[in-house]
Amino acid sequence: MSGLELRNGGGRPEVEAAHIVPVSEQGPDTVRNGLALSGTVHWMFDRGLWSISDEHEVLVAKNAVDEATLDRLLLPDRRLVDPVDQVFKPHKSYLRWHRENVFKG
Repeated sequence: MSGLELRNGGGRPEVEAAHIVPVSEQGPDTVRNGLALSGTVHWMFDRGLWSISDEHEVLVAKNAVDEATLDRLLLPDRRLVDPVDQVFKPHKSYLRWHRENVFKG
């Protein structure tokens, strides 16, 4: 969703695995309950400043993030970049849980 492809000095991507439903809330430690995010975008997701619709649109909490920041952090279409292999897509039930329990929308 950010389009960032940051790499460290060894050439490895700088990305974090973010649980959609945290393990502390009985979320499974599976690929379909996860998103690959940059550190800042992960922090914002965990705090409910943004979430994901069932159609993989990025939803932003009202008055939580200014437009200039969103323009720098997200791709212009403000959608998730879906994995090539659909078995790795985030599961809708986990996305719904995040919207209902974390998102400040």
